[in-house]
Amino acid sequence: GGACGIRKLGKEYSRLPCSVAAIIPHGRGRDDILDLTKYFAKSSLRTMALSTAYAVLAAHEAILDAKWTPEDEESLCRTGVAVGIGMIDLQEVCNTNSAFKMGYSKVSPYFLARILPNMAAGHISMKYGFKGPIHSVSTACTTGAHSIGDAFRFVRSGDADVMICGGAEAAICPLTVAAFCRLRALSTTRNDDPLRASRPFDRDRDGFVMGDGAAVFVLEELEHALRRGAHIHAEILGCGLSADGTQLAAQVSEATGASLSMQRALEDANLSPTDVGYINAHAPSTRMGDAIEAKAVKRVFGDHSKNLFVSSTKGAHGHLLGAAGNMESVFAIKAVATGMVPPTLNLSNVTEDMDLNFVPNKAAAWKSQGRKIALKNSFGFAGTNATLVFAEYIDDKKELDREKSEIVLSILPTVEKNEFINRYRPSNFKPSRKHFVLVDVEN
Repeated sequence: GGACGIRKLGKEYSRLPCSVAAIIPHGRGRDDILDLTKYFAKSSLRTMALSTAYAVLAAHEAILDAKWTPEDEESLCRTGVAVGIGMIDLQEVCNTNSAFKMGYSKVSPYFLARILPNMAAGHISMKYGFKGPIHSVSTACTTGAHSIGDAFRFVRSGDADVMICGGAEAAICPLTVAAFCRLRALSTTRNDDPLRASRPFDRDRDGFVMGDGAAVFVLEELEHALRRGAHIHAEILGCGLSADGTQLAAQVSEATGASLSMQRALEDANLSPTDVGYINAHAPSTRMGDAIEAKAVKRVFGDHSKNLFVSSTKGAHGHLLGAAGNMESVFAIKAVATGMVPPTLNLSNVTEDMDLNFVPNKAAAWKSQGRKIALKNSFGFAGTNATLVFAEYIDDKKELDREKSEIVLSILPTVEKNEFINRYRPSNFKPSRKHFVLVDVEN
């Protein structure tokens, strides 16, 4: 069914309504915690927020696995970075404010470098000498998905051949937890049972659980990847964006923003709803958010919604805020690549109006007569929405005219050209775009 990384927090959280989170233990002297000094010089760590360090570390692993370490000027100029962070480190702000009260000279010269949200992208670019587009968005819980979608469009428009993309978050501190508690956004009823606190789509869900982490991808134009023999994990077919543009109460009755995001993603990918087999839901384990998304799925997919797998992995890793969309894209990509759909943990009961296959507690085998295609939803504060479309990569697509096809991200069995055309072409396929690929995922 999958493991859960949510744990009880330290005593500094004991007086808060929520005292659980999926935090990455870091420090020195123990084998079971992350020691960043093994990967960074102390002088470098002084200039980085924790989220930046996570992003740089994930990018390093992704780049190594993708074997993309260009040295020629043209390749460096054609490689860009799109990595975002959802929240600055509020603890850093609090500590610096306390220091400032003791005198101007107590303020660290690295303070600004540690709170600017674009520094993760900057550090990655500087470390490898990448000179293509460098881009950083901060759009709350949609940051990671926006970063991937923007990278996709940079490649599609010809601004880059390769984009390092994703997001990171390390926002867990007493002040941030207190702020989300005041919003009544966090789970507060299972502090003594942290493994069951995050329960997307469950009738007894009472709020989300915060998480930390990073996931970074290498997104590459297909011809470029094939020429260098890159290992391709999956295909990205499209990206849809929308805004709610309305008050929350109206969203409940209409689910307009979430629906529009999915519809636009399908249109961008030249797909019909029946081409999709799995949706990796945003579903943060909140009363309203999960219900809105379930309604949007049924609205967009109609009768086909009963054939879909719809799961949220936040029961395992919590809500990574700005790194949620990219982290959860890993699960969507692995699903299309392996045919195994990740479960929704802690799902015991659902209400009658949420009658979808939420893959409760145990992974499901995804058997498809055609190409496996998945959506990844991310919905954020202020009504910002993004949906990504991922698909299996058919490794002999090189036999097709790529000037008349879509975009890529995974690995599949070889099929004959005519079989591919007949079996895997979307029902409303409109040839139009070049192919692009995701050649690595690290988190």
